[in-house]
Amino acid sequence: MSSSFFRKAPKFWERRGPTSLLLWPLSWIYGLVLKVRRFIQDLDFSKKRPVPVPIIIVGNIRVGGTGKTPIVIALAERLSQLGWKPGIISRGYGSRSQTTPLQVHSNSEPNLVGDEPVLIAKRTHDQFPIWVFPKRKQSIRALLKRSPEVNVIISDDGLQHSGLPRWPAREGGRDIEFVVRDGRGEGNRFLLPAGPLRESVSRDRDATLLTESNTDKSVAQHNSITDQYFLGRRAFSLVGHLDNAYQLTNPENTLTLADIAQTYLPNKITAVAALGNPQRFFSDLQNEGVVGKTIALPDHATYTPQFFSDINAQCILITEKDAVKCAGIVDDRVWVVPMSLNLPDNLMEWLQSILERPDPYRYNL
Repeated sequence: MSSSFFRKAPKFWERRGPTSLLLWPLSWIYGLVLKVRRFIQDLDFSKKRPVPVPIIIVGNIRVGGTGKTPIVIALAERLSQLGWKPGIISRGYGSRSQTTPLQVHSNSEPNLVGDEPVLIAKRTHDQFPIWVFPKRKQSIRALLKRSPEVNVIISDDGLQHSGLPRWPAREGGRDIEFVVRDGRGEGNRFLLPAGPLRESVSRDRDATLLTESNTDKSVAQHNSITDQYFLGRRAFSLVGHLDNAYQLTNPENTLTLADIAQTYLPNKITAVAALGNPQRFFSDLQNEGVVGKTIALPDHATYTPQFFSDINAQCILITEKDAVKCAGIVDDRVWVVPMSLNLPDNLMEWLQSILERPDPYRYNL
């Protein structure tokens, strides 16, 4: 069941009630299908061979965005600083007419390769090879053929991708699965369509990454626990923060969020976000003192000049993910607010310890 079925999360996903209970039989059937598929995969009739480099999967079990893309960017940059040669693969959600793996650059068209891969390329200044295709193993093959120096691959999503054979770290191999969890948690904890879960919350994982802003009280209250374990698995709390805004039409022109709050009245500010969890962007702005109207759009929504011209505001704030879809829009009122993420040293030390393990298939070819 595709996440595109629900472009905007329905409210009944957050708590159990009449609607979710009515849909629960469908969730039970969906869960049964998952179990059968997992059983067939475990039998491994096709004897799938893992790819020749370790893979770091950054995914989520909840439908919709939980903050994976900033983590992919931060992981690639930190691994590069540690001497690794990362490559990145993605499904390229939102891409059209894609029949073969495509390499993504900072000037690629989002409607061709997807908005998130273009954002990654822009933020990393084309430092890493990025390939997109729904069949991730084909993307890996194309990436390694074009960039044979790559020795670790980061997959933006892919936990539920059955065509990607991996070396599970929990069995002594070198692959790592990160389940990203934001402040919404697992909602009512039902599987699709009664709830927001693609698979059971109890699924095996190597670590959970908890993403919230540095002002989120729920994370702060539980840091002593979540920095160690979540559902019996290792967990790390990641702190994100908003950076200075830059003007869409002139990126060299920047303003601090404090400047924006002082320059514009709240009724003249509008924040727009097309994310899996747009409320997080709005809350982060509010925590920085920027208060105004908000417009929440479905994840991966597109923009037109008419959309912005219809907004009655002197200052319009959007995310970087939204900005990559606004290349043809000329509106001096639009400001882009980047978000950065800090990866704790203990996370990178643990990650390195797994990546440096010997190849479990070296003597079994």
